[in-house]
Amino acid sequence: MKLSQEEIAGIFDSAALRARLTALTSDSDGDGSDSKVRAAVLAELKTTVKTGRDKVQTLLNEDGGGLSCARRLSFLQDELIRVIYDFALHHVYRVKNPSAAERMAVAAVGGYGRGTLAPGSDIDLLFILPYKQTPWGEQVVEYILYMLWDLGFKVGHATRNIDECIRLARSDMTIRTAVLEARYIWGDEPLYEELVKRFDTEVVEGTSSEFIAAKLEERDERHKRQGMSRYLVEPNIKEGKGGLRDLNTLFWIAKYHYRVNRQSELVKKGVLTRSEYLRFKKTEDFLWAVRCHLHFLAGRPEERLSFDVQREIAIRLGYTQHPGMKDVERFMKHYFLVAKEVGDLTRIICAALEEEHVKEPEGKGISGMVRRLRGSRGSYASKPVEGAPGFVVEHNRLNAASESIFETDPTNLLRVFQISGKNNYNMHPRLTRLIQQSLKLVDSKLRNDPEANRLFLSVLTSRNYPERTIRKMNETGVLGRFVPEFGKVVAMMQFSMYHHYTVDEHLIRSIGVLADIERGNSGDDHPLATDLIRTLQNRKLLYVAMFLHDIAKGRPEDHSIAGARVARKLCPRFGLNEAETGTVAWLIEHHLDMSMIAQSRDLSDRKTITDFAQTVQSLERLKLLLILTVADIRAVGPGVFNGWKGQLLRTLYYATEPHLSGGHTKLSHSQTIRDAKDELSGKIGHWKDKEKKAYLNRHYPAYWLRTEAERLAAHAELFHKADLENRHLAFQVTPRAFEGVTELTIVAPDHPRLLSIIAGSCYSTGANIVDAQIDTTTDGFALDTVFIGRELPDDEDELRRGERITRLIETALRGEERLPEPVTKKGTVKGRMKAFKVASEVLINNSLSDVYTVLEITGLDRPGLLYDLTRCIATLNLNIGSAHISTFGEKVVDVIYVTDLTGQKIANIGRQEIIRERLVNAVEGQVELDPAAPVARKGQRQAS
Repeated sequence: MKLSQEEIAGIFDSAALRARLTALTSDSDGDGSDSKVRAAVLAELKTTVKTGRDKVQTLLNEDGGGLSCARRLSFLQDELIRVIYDFALHHVYRVKNPSAAERMAVAAVGGYGRGTLAPGSDIDLLFILPYKQTPWGEQVVEYILYMLWDLGFKVGHATRNIDECIRLARSDMTIRTAVLEARYIWGDEPLYEELVKRFDTEVVEGTSSEFIAAKLEERDERHKRQGMSRYLVEPNIKEGKGGLRDLNTLFWIAKYHYRVNRQSELVKKGVLTRSEYLRFKKTEDFLWAVRCHLHFLAGRPEERLSFDVQREIAIRLGYTQHPGMKDVERFMKHYFLVAKEVGDLTRIICAALEEEHVKEPEGKGISGMVRRLRGSRGSYASKPVEGAPGFVVEHNRLNAASESIFETDPTNLLRVFQISGKNNYNMHPRLTRLIQQSLKLVDSKLRNDPEANRLFLSVLTSRNYPERTIRKMNETGVLGRFVPEFGKVVAMMQFSMYHHYTVDEHLIRSIGVLADIERGNSGDDHPLATDLIRTLQNRKLLYVAMFLHDIAKGRPEDHSIAGARVARKLCPRFGLNEAETGTVAWLIEHHLDMSMIAQSRDLSDRKTITDFAQTVQSLERLKLLLILTVADIRAVGPGVFNGWKGQLLRTLYYATEPHLSGGHTKLSHSQTIRDAKDELSGKIGHWKDKEKKAYLNRHYPAYWLRTEAERLAAHAELFHKADLENRHLAFQVTPRAFEGVTELTIVAPDHPRLLSIIAGSCYSTGANIVDAQIDTTTDGFALDTVFIGRELPDDEDELRRGERITRLIETALRGEERLPEPVTKKGTVKGRMKAFKVASEVLINNSLSDVYTVLEITGLDRPGLLYDLTRCIATLNLNIGSAHISTFGEKVVDVIYVTDLTGQKIANIGRQEIIRERLVNAVEGQVELDPAAPVARKGQRQAS
């Protein structure tokens, strides 16, 4: 589509520019080959380009038109190349009587060939020659290219005669695509026309199946590289699934097969309806607007819509904040809905291609190609689906026997997915299109139809890959219509580094993870969940709770509480009875509890376990909550669930289970301690009796109650060896591959700054502490166990890494050297962090533990945060009992159990205020190391 004069006004005045450039050659009789003239020409062109691009950016900010911006930039580039070309011909390499070989055409190829450019796009050019290259042609091409390079453009180029273009286009699909999109810019137009004509007859004709297969395969490979989901929260706008490249691929296929030059011609060909064509244009315009803003903002060809630019792009595009949703979240929701539109258009065009070739014999042509790509088998003839009148299957793809199948019986809009999922049928694109055209039939009557709800529940709880069917139901729009509450979270993103996918994609993936656990496919990740799911009394409750657990995201209130309310409304509609509804609602209301307690509470503290047991109240609920928690975390994104989190969840489960099953919890503390000591005595039988007796009296009761038998033995041997060698410092490094952590055990004389020095040593070496347990002995020693995130795959390498850290801890404790400057890591994460704001908060709680005051510290994660917190706590004269570190993307929650130096809780309100103030400052990087320093009150802080 050509731009109007009004749309390009003020961008580039080629006539005026030509006059100015010609004037630069007036002193040399029109000869522009002199280097001084070239420098002046370059300066003039730079000014013109900058003025033109600034004008394009201004127009983008004013009218918001993405395609208009891309076309204006293409227009500017066209005019620039024409001016340079003419200057080279008339003032630099002048030929009075050009021979037949001294002709040339300049064509745009690639994205530039489509007449669209982003601010940072490459400029792809094809210089077309009639015969072989001549010295004149070589010089002109060189002049144009060097001028463009000196102007700062990244230019891709090829110089070929027509025969070479045809020969290479036949053998190389990339070159074929480039020539397909070639667009005449300047020079000898008959040369360009000859190329187009020969390309059409000698390359394109009769090869559409080959081209389409190659392009679809290329698209699939690209999706694998970028991430198979179109709902990644930091999408690549060009190469990602549902991005501009997918739209390009569609048009390449349509242009190649239908021989059209504009998308509007696809309506005349019957491929797209008028409304579908308008959707195509609308999605393309939106994606181009985002891409152009992104390039202008970054000042480079940036294609990833990362967190640090999303908010600024949202503001530029005019999005505002609504209750429960930030401006950036509303923008990204629009983006993901557009990405979904691209997927819909892909299916529509593929369906049209198949429809046209449906009668090709013996699986040849496009129909055969698509079947081969999908791996379908069987004969071509369609067969009725047994027990499902009105549906047929052909090549393992479900189709409707009649266009009126849904109007006749709207419940078929649910039945179609039940049949597809049960029999592993793919959906025929024609059927998908018919479903989308029938969405208006999903009304209140159908939503409350018992049979429709039975069918939906059958799909959701299927033992046969329910994720795949539920995703298809979502992509066609049926799911959001049938469950309107789900429709509200479709394409919704949460502006957070913790979440990798949109809310709807996370919910669908969590169903898939749950099904994997039930099939036993994730035993290595969480064997307990795999064992427990087989013992459930009602698996249906788990799937319904999983489907609904985040359904209230994006509302002003707590999504767990609001989600429980939604569940109480929906579950009876799905056919659940009152007791089942109550259980589902409870699971949703408490779906974050187990994860939070496991990662941020001292699991060896009896009160943690008894409080949790009182919340859960039944063993069946505990099982359901454990499995739900595992699936939820694993569905957040790759790498979020790890062995350490799994170990914490198992520990919490096993500690809580006896409280709910009437088991051995009645065992007294004294009996538990005696049993632990007796078991250890058997393992250290080779010690002298005097040594054994002294060691068994060396620890306080809490240590015996909360430490596993394996660690009791390891600690005993570590102390024993240190005593024999008369050493006051001892270290042990234990890699734990399954949990994904490495355990560092440190024995040292007790000191309030001990954990601070350990944290500082880990920070200096780039190690990430995920948990810490602190114990003290009756003779004044500290036994600190620190768990750091594993970084190396091999245990021996990880052992050496741990030993390097413990050597640094030892030299720092001995005072032999100061802690070195920290190893800088994850620079990209640091940059992305700037996009987020997390309020620093410190909660002080004396009711969570019988022994300790619990400090819950929340803030923006950063390297060295735990080091700063522990230094601050040491300055405040507090003893640390344990530290539990949880990160949720950009947000960190550190929970530290402390007492004062006499072992008492912090009860004084004034002292609590000082602790809160100092720790909030430490979170923000202002560590006060003077215990006598005054504390600013809230009023003073606000005044400053």
